[in-house]
Amino acid sequence: MPTVTSADRTMIAFSCIGSGPALILVDGAMCFRAAGPLQPLAATLQGRFTVYTYDRRGRGESSDTLPYAVAREVEDLRALVEQAGGEAFVYGISSGAALALTAAGSGITRLALYDPPFMGEVEDGVRIKEYTQQLTELLAEGRRGDAVALFMNNVGIPAEVVAGMRSGPGWSTLESIAPTLAYDAEILGDGRVPRGLDISVPTLVLAGGASPAPLQQAARATADALPGAGFRTLDGQTHDVAPDTLAPVLAEFFGS
Repeated sequence: MPTVTSADRTMIAFSCIGSGPALILVDGAMCFRAAGPLQPLAATLQGRFTVYTYDRRGRGESSDTLPYAVAREVEDLRALVEQAGGEAFVYGISSGAALALTAAGSGITRLALYDPPFMGEVEDGVRIKEYTQQLTELLAEGRRGDAVALFMNNVGIPAEVVAGMRSGPGWSTLESIAPTLAYDAEILGDGRVPRGLDISVPTLVLAGGASPAPLQQAARATADALPGAGFRTLDGQTHDVAPDTLAPVLAEFFGS
């Protein structure tokens, strides 16, 4: 298992396949290399790029160092960029898109974001504050399973479906990385696109045409908030975007 050492000595586990320009893929909440959408995407892109996937800190085979700070996760991603030779394209999905946006610069030469959940751009922020407060309380009480359930309900998974998942074999794995939900909440902050970022590289914001309408609106608002950013909707795609649909779009953008 290859690893890279971040600035605070956290060990970040990664995989690398393919050949060509370096492309780093950044997972969203509750995902890591062994349980998420990016390994199949990497396999689809490996004919055009050297594709890096990694376990964000506190997940999978990566270690963690407390206290958490968003700046530490930015350093993790930048350590991967250095591992890739000092320059890389970056694609992030969901909260991973928010992290990728925060890390823009320092060797990131092109940036693609799928369904960035900056919901504060399309709602008043009350629900975001309530979610973050409840999540913080549950994690402080050690109620990891309830924290995962809260997250799933918050992103629209019906309560009865979540109840069924809690008795499944994969629930314990989700509980093990539940503390990282607080990391994603901190990255997203008040749910608004960070202003004042120096986004001088070509950027493409993507939305799933079958993703929830507020999420599509948030993606559009993200593109509008980033000077010069492009925007594209992938018709028929949900938040769980199909690799075979997404890969040609990314190959075109990163290859142009």
